[in-house]
Amino acid sequence: MSIAENIAGIRAHIASAAARVKRDPSQITLMAVTKTVEPDRIRQAYEAGLRVFGENRVQEFAEKQEALRDLKDAEWHLIGHLQSNKAKKAAEAFHAIDSVDSLRLAERLNDAAKQSGNTLPALIEIKVSDEESKAGIAMDSPELETLLIGAEKLDHLKIRGLMTVPPFTEDPEGARPFFRTLRDLRDTIDLRRLPNVSMDTLSMGMSHDFEVAIEEGSTCVRVGSAIFGSRPKP
Repeated sequence: MSIAENIAGIRAHIASAAARVKRDPSQITLMAVTKTVEPDRIRQAYEAGLRVFGENRVQEFAEKQEALRDLKDAEWHLIGHLQSNKAKKAAEAFHAIDSVDSLRLAERLNDAAKQSGNTLPALIEIKVSDEESKAGIAMDSPELETLLIGAEKLDHLKIRGLMTVPPFTEDPEGARPFFRTLRDLRDTIDLRRLPNVSMDTLSMGMSHDFEVAIEEGSTCVRVGSAIFGSRPKP
């Protein structure tokens, strides 16, 4: 099947999952994950109607950026782990950073955005399991509270929600408790004391489990292989 056909099929599954829990599918963003995907295939996804794209590495996107510069209304998100020493490059290259995991990183991104006069949207990455390979702020860490309070003072970084990557399970249902955990965490955050923070975005769900994520409240699903096919082995 073509990339356009894959996208049409995914949109149909998004609509079905949304209908099961009485949600509006238009309120769910389909993000194309373009790690290792060549610019011409990214362009095919754009021509099929996608406008939100997620990259995992600053350097990889930098190598593609010039070839994709004419996609004027495309929105580029960094969804991979970001080291604080690369914050300036990331803030310059991306429209949003969806993997903030410390106040230090948030402050560096804020400083970089301030230099360009922009306000940079960001998501906080939460580690919902004990899996060592996963990045993010641990569920029981005081760093989340530190980051939320610190974000109130940042005038060029806007926290707008949470993101997570659960442990992989062959059965998509295995991810449900982790998606529910993130949603429940979001619901415990008292925004009345955080006027500069919003929690309107829950980024969770990938190619094999995005329907479950939608049923649990995801507002953005990050889909790669279901659009572009399996990635080559490193």
